[in-house]
Amino acid sequence: MTDSLTPAFAIKGAPLTEAIVTFAEMPATAIPNSARHVMRLSLIDWCAVALAGRDEPVSFITREMIEAEAGAPVASLVGSTRKVPARAAALVNGATSHALDYDDTHFDHIGHPSVAIIPAALALAEMTGAGGAAFLDAALIGVEASVRIGTWLGREHYQHGFHQTATAGAFGAAVAAGRLAGLDGPTMAQALGIVATRASGLKSQFGTMGKPYHAGMAAANGVEAVLLAKAGFVSRPDGLECEQGFGPTHAGAALALGPILEGLGTEFRFERVQHKFHACCHGTHAMLEALAALRDNVKLDDIESIAVTTHPRWLRVCHILSPVTGLEAKFSYRLTAAMVLRQVDTGALASFTDALAADPVLVSLRDRVVVETDETLADTATHVRLRLRSGVTIEQAFDLDAPLPVEVREAKIRAKAASLLGKDRAEAFWMAICGFGAGRVEKFASMLAG
Repeated sequence: MTDSLTPAFAIKGAPLTEAIVTFAEMPATAIPNSARHVMRLSLIDWCAVALAGRDEPVSFITREMIEAEAGAPVASLVGSTRKVPARAAALVNGATSHALDYDDTHFDHIGHPSVAIIPAALALAEMTGAGGAAFLDAALIGVEASVRIGTWLGREHYQHGFHQTATAGAFGAAVAAGRLAGLDGPTMAQALGIVATRASGLKSQFGTMGKPYHAGMAAANGVEAVLLAKAGFVSRPDGLECEQGFGPTHAGAALALGPILEGLGTEFRFERVQHKFHACCHGTHAMLEALAALRDNVKLDDIESIAVTTHPRWLRVCHILSPVTGLEAKFSYRLTAAMVLRQVDTGALASFTDALAADPVLVSLRDRVVVETDETLADTATHVRLRLRSGVTIEQAFDLDAPLPVEVREAKIRAKAASLLGKDRAEAFWMAICGFGAGRVEKFASMLAG
């Protein structure tokens, strides 16, 4: 590892790749404690949502497929006592941890970083015998890389129909896995080149098992690329940026690198990650918070209409007008608005069912919701307006980007973990995460089995 972020070698025409490769070798002593703490919070959150999602159809199907294939028993599966190859574990654990769509989101690029990167890092940590502290640092550097690369790809990449969790996430997964595999700079660049021709994932899959599968794809792609590069596989090291490379062919905005790389190695933008406290698409959360602030002041029968104003990009993400399944409900402004106004617990996994989507009272309220757009709104913000039958109008705004004190964030995440895992089990995971040192991660990984 280098002891600074001065590039150790040059990749002609690929300054972003060069910067990310150098960042991947960042010395552990230079990582700020504040960033590590946020990573710990995301890790306990990941453990909770992964275990809570272990019996979801996408989790069961991918786990059954991998267990049937067997292979070298080197890495753990969520929800199973069996061990499987690293790439296979990354696939299953990524899909499983995103199955409930209850994991963290970063709005710099609208992606779910933890579910793509943590499974890859965990698989390589087990495979290489890495210590817990090294695993945590690799995951942190991987999620930061995914945020920076996702920001470079830009909103146009997302709007065009690509899912950043699967695309930027695959590059971050390779960075995390490559750090644990001990790749040098040129070999890490080869791994990123392999990912450039491997990464994929379409937003058209939202509302199906395809969306959580994207997280598993990203994690597995990262692991596969690293193992191939380590074995001597040759790709284009500038595959992310070159002519007909990943960015140019996937509607990448090719934004100026100055702002994107600013502070890389000293500032972790991952610290601004948003954690979910509603078990549905993060695009609905600002609306849910705004409506929750109003609901105690109105009766459902008094509501004539509900107007929700949001950024137009969310219409392609979470605007299923008339959902018929619990999974589709998670991507519906109209139904989740009805749920929160009726005081259905949107933080409870059991709330999102096919029966709920067909509930006549909720459907009636859902059909009074109109979603409007405003390009001047931040995509973390919303404005809601309730018009009552009396003619009175009440309004509320909310922005998810409003700072949340770290102690408040920790309390909310640990309470969420306790509700999903049980208080004692959640506390055991938290103590294990906070106690990471040089010891290998096997004991922690084994806790994910049940």
